[in-house]
Amino acid sequence: MMKPKIGIALGGGAARGWSHIGVLKVLEQAGLEPDIIVGTSIGSVVGGCYVSGKLDELEHFARRLTRRRVFGFLDFNFAGSGLISGQRLADQLGNHLDEVRIENLSKKFVAIATELKTGHEIWLSKGPLVPAMHASYALPGIFRPVRINNRWLIDGALVNPIPVSVCRALGARVVIAVNLNWDFFGKGTVVPNQDAFGETEPPDSENEPPTENGRAAQNLLRKQFFGQGSGAPGISSVMMDAFNIIQDRIARSRLAGDPPDIMITPILGEMGLFDFHMAEDAIANGSAATEKVLDDVQRAVGALAA
Repeated sequence: MMKPKIGIALGGGAARGWSHIGVLKVLEQAGLEPDIIVGTSIGSVVGGCYVSGKLDELEHFARRLTRRRVFGFLDFNFAGSGLISGQRLADQLGNHLDEVRIENLSKKFVAIATELKTGHEIWLSKGPLVPAMHASYALPGIFRPVRINNRWLIDGALVNPIPVSVCRALGARVVIAVNLNWDFFGKGTVVPNQDAFGETEPPDSENEPPTENGRAAQNLLRKQFFGQGSGAPGISSVMMDAFNIIQDRIARSRLAGDPPDIMITPILGEMGLFDFHMAEDAIANGSAATEKVLDDVQRAVGALAA
């Protein structure tokens, strides 16, 4: 019997996206490799590396990340349209994927991006792979937009956080979705009658500009970007948490109208959106969540086999 085409929608979720590595490896080991891979944001990075045969290299890179190494990849660019240019990350991907074009891949692959001016959902299914990934993860305000075919593109999670609809449009009979943010409880809750005149927090003297350049300035920048423990959240936390709230609301709506056949939901509640150094836990949780649904995937594939 002929196996139906399997599509997998790899959702956005910043650092949580390392879970996709565990998901794809377990499916492959079970003989359930997807024929169609569609990724949004970090999902496009992992999906693109998978279809180009570089998933092991990506896993090795992810497992070696530390907080210091993550900070080293952040090429701050205060004069541009994003805090980070993203060129260092693009160069890292380019070291392994520089010559790869999407249309030459062995499986169908699409990276989802958003056109900045119009809000159009852009399906990047042709051309060089690395710029398509870069555009798909260009989180507004954090990474600068990417120009492709005279369009300025930003993170695809603004319009299609978990691209189930694209998998179906490309002919997938069985669609598996990976939702990285399902365990952010309370995003859809309304809390009425809150006191707007509660206690306020005094300004933090540590945020005053340093009198000398060098290490003091670097430490201040790190605190501003990542936050200060029990104090106010950093710039990255504020922007990414706000973005995640939007993404969560959009994902709920789109999945209600076009649900997947199988949903994989790694348990990542303790992992922040910028905790790229926690790849080991994320990959393990992705593997565990996939193993739980393997029987469901097998049944769905068997029911649609021709």
